[in-house]
Amino acid sequence: MNSKAQSLKAFLGQAARVALVEVAATKGSTPRETGAFMLVSASAIFGTIGGGQLEFMAIDKARQMLSKRAPSRSEAGEARIEVDEVCATLDVPLGPEIGQCCGGRVEVLIRLVDPALKQELVAKAEAEEAHLPHVYVFGGGHVGQALAATLSLLPLHVVVVETRADALEGMPETVETRLTPMPESAVREAPAGSAFAILTHDHALDFLIVAEALMRDDAAYVGMIGSKTKKATFKNWFLKSAEGSEAEFNRLVSPIGGNAVKDKRPSVIAALAAAEIMTALVSRAAKMAGSNVSEKAVAD
Repeated sequence: MNSKAQSLKAFLGQAARVALVEVAATKGSTPRETGAFMLVSASAIFGTIGGGQLEFMAIDKARQMLSKRAPSRSEAGEARIEVDEVCATLDVPLGPEIGQCCGGRVEVLIRLVDPALKQELVAKAEAEEAHLPHVYVFGGGHVGQALAATLSLLPLHVVVVETRADALEGMPETVETRLTPMPESAVREAPAGSAFAILTHDHALDFLIVAEALMRDDAAYVGMIGSKTKKATFKNWFLKSAEGSEAEFNRLVSPIGGNAVKDKRPSVIAALAAAEIMTALVSRAAKMAGSNVSEKAVAD
C-alpha cells in the first residue's frame, strides 16, 4: 500500500528544489479552502489549489523563485505580488482580469521548502492520514475492483477484504488489501465511523458480513449489492436466524448506489456507490462535530 504521505515523501525526495504553494486566506467564492496546498518543482507538481488561471499564476511564480529569477516586487493586473528570496504572496481577485469568474479573492503564500518545512509537511500528512475515514470493501470482483479504484481517488483509507488471493490482484497502490478466511472479523476490528460495502461472490458470506456490520451502531454506512429479492431474503434470515432487529435492518442500504439509474455496469455502480458512501461519511462527520460543539457548550 502506497499512501498519500508516502507519495508526498517521494516527491520531496526526488526534486532538488521545491516550493510550497498554499491558500493562506479566502474571501467569497473560491476554488479551494484555506489550507489547501500544492508542491511545485521545476518539472512537476503535487496536489492542487483549484486549477485555472489562479493555479497557473502560482506555479509560474513558484518556478520563478525556484530558478532565482523572481523580481523583488511587481504588479500583474489587479493581482498584487510581493516576493523575496524564499517567500512570495499573491493577492488575486478571481474575476475577468485573470479569466476566472468565481467572484472571490484568494491570498496565496509561496515558500521555498527547507528541511524544517519538509518535515512539517510530512508530519501533517501522516497525521491527517491517521484520521481518514475507513471504508471496507468486501469482495474484489468486477464491482469491487471498480469501487476500490473510485474510492482510492478520495480522502479515505480504503481496505479491500477478500478470501481469494487472485481477486486482490491489480488493486490501486493506495488501497490496503487483506486476505482472510474470515472477512467478518475485519468488521469487528474496524474503527468507529467506518463504512462497509459488501459485494462478495457468495450471498451467504454477504449475509454474514452485513449482519456483523449492522450490529455496529457506530457504522457510518452499511451497503450490500443485490436485488430486491436478495434484500428480502436477507431480512428474513437476519430477523429470524441472526437475531437482528428491524431498526438494525433499516440501516442497510441495498442495492448500493440506489436504483434511480438503471445501469449495471461495474464502473457506473461504483461511481454511484462512492458518492453514496462519501455522503454518509460527511453527514456523520458533521453530526459528530455538532455533537462535540453541544457537549462543549454544556461543559462551559
